[in-house]
Amino acid sequence: MPATSRAMPIVLAAVLIDTIGFGIVMPVFPTLLRHLGHIDLEAATRVAGYMLVAFALAQIVAGPVLGNLSDRFGRRPVLIASMLAFGVDYALMAVAPSLVWLFLGRTVAGIAGAIYSPASSVIADITPPERRSAAFGYISAAFGIGFVIGPAIGGLLAGFGPRAPFIAAAVLALGNAAVMAVAMPETHARENRRAVRWRDAHIVGAFKPLFAMRIAVPLLVTCFVYQLSHMIYPATWAFWATIRFDWSPSAIGWSLAYIGLIMALVQGLVVGPVIARIGDRRALVIGLATDAAGFLAFAFIGAGWQAYAIMPIAALSGFVGPAVNGLLSRMVGPDRQGALQGGMGSLGSIASIISPLLMTQALAAGVRQGFVGGAFLLAAALALTALVIVLWKVLDRFPTAASAIAEV
Repeated sequence: MPATSRAMPIVLAAVLIDTIGFGIVMPVFPTLLRHLGHIDLEAATRVAGYMLVAFALAQIVAGPVLGNLSDRFGRRPVLIASMLAFGVDYALMAVAPSLVWLFLGRTVAGIAGAIYSPASSVIADITPPERRSAAFGYISAAFGIGFVIGPAIGGLLAGFGPRAPFIAAAVLALGNAAVMAVAMPETHARENRRAVRWRDAHIVGAFKPLFAMRIAVPLLVTCFVYQLSHMIYPATWAFWATIRFDWSPSAIGWSLAYIGLIMALVQGLVVGPVIARIGDRRALVIGLATDAAGFLAFAFIGAGWQAYAIMPIAALSGFVGPAVNGLLSRMVGPDRQGALQGGMGSLGSIASIISPLLMTQALAAGVRQGFVGGAFLLAAALALTALVIVLWKVLDRFPTAASAIAEV
């Protein structure tokens, strides 16, 4: 099997395992927090929120650093080191004696789990520029599948105790590191490597080479605004479904599994062929338009089955990430792919901190006014804003927004 062909499934497995490791501990987290901290459920909820913020902050810092290191030393050693650290960290969390240890463990997991940048860099290394957007869709599909499988496995393992999922996550990560050590080829050619400039190993430095490109900044803003809108699902779905439809926890779990599965199918089976046929820019418009339409529909639906009917259409928003990433990756050379992907990961982590604050407040404000769909209206407004940016700043070869949509 050619080296480049071996790299793709191995790196997708790394992303999948990283995501499973994040989700596998979610079902037992409340129980473990209450046990270690001797606190009630309300206090455990607040502590879990702090840990999520710490996890995201760690990824904001670590993403560009790992990306720059992969540009210097290659993708293989960075991925192996990350998975080893990920495995050892989860093993330590499995025996954590206190909340402080668990908090530290989640922070280290955020650092070790910031493999988005070297993983996406592998895709950029082995894929021709015109096919990268489709290939980036596989990364997103791996994330989606991981978020479906992880909590399901965690729920099954919870019967063996609240620490069992941490042990499973450690075994998965260490096993993947072993496979990488044996079979993972290096995809970053030595002639494309560069020295690390530590003063640029941050989110702004990651995007510095793009600032001279006319459409780069609008694309980055579009991506960030889109991520703000899309975080509505993990931030408010459970609360919204409970208030709107009086769904039970199991019903909410099944609906989230359905969302993850539909999005993974779109990313894995639809994104590539469609982008190859119509191009990145048209796919970007379609993704943002369907995203906004889906959010508006969710804001006003009156029956639970309608949510299931809307999701396949809303899932076409999966075009956005791969299309933006594909466009941006063609604007930098092979020596900067790691830094770029690290910056993109950090951008997503920033959105994952800000968006839940915005969405939960919008949901609460709407409920106070007797309208449960307030958060989805905010998400729709953000998606429409991103669409306007694309139509005016990225597709300005079209004279009007209407003609741009007609062209699509």
